[in-house]
Amino acid sequence: MNKLILGAALASLAAAPLSAKWTLLPETMPVAVAKSPMKVVPGAGWNSWSFRPGKKAELWSYDGPVLNQIEFLGGIAAGEPLARERNKKDKPLPKFNPKMLPTDIAQIYEQTQRIVSQSPDFAVDSMEPVTFAGQPGVKFTFHFTKPDEELTRKGEARGAIIGGKLYMISYTAAALHYYDAHLAKAQAIMESARVN
Repeated sequence: MNKLILGAALASLAAAPLSAKWTLLPETMPVAVAKSPMKVVPGAGWNSWSFRPGKKAELWSYDGPVLNQIEFLGGIAAGEPLARERNKKDKPLPKFNPKMLPTDIAQIYEQTQRIVSQSPDFAVDSMEPVTFAGQPGVKFTFHFTKPDEELTRKGEARGAIIGGKLYMISYTAAALHYYDAHLAKAQAIMESARVN
């Protein structure tokens, strides 16, 4: 398993820009994320990555992005995708619509991740209503693998449509050890979210 994780880590680092940097986050001070009005309290040990997967997105990690990561989506507006378009012509990403139901939020996330991560088996495992950033929202769990990898990843996401825009936080980690190791910390970050 260590060789599997090491191989995935090396592949991920090779794909990241060389100029991307990590910054240790303050433990108890609320910080704004994804260049948006959403703020969260990081807790101990999380690092922010300067590489952004989209204009309104931000990534954090505890042990490195292959092993675990938190992605913040801050204020996705009508007609915008959840991630940066890579192949708009042949594989366009689905676009957000503020009239979406909570189940639609999970569906657009799944469709986006299938394209972005090229996952052959991304699946939503559970879904339930939740309060997110003080508003009615959705919580869902999922799992997936990436092409040519045997490493299964698990995740939990929470989000809500606030003021006609989508705000979401997702936690993804290697299913073996890393997911459970930091799940409670990630959930505390999600529960601390506020949109002002």
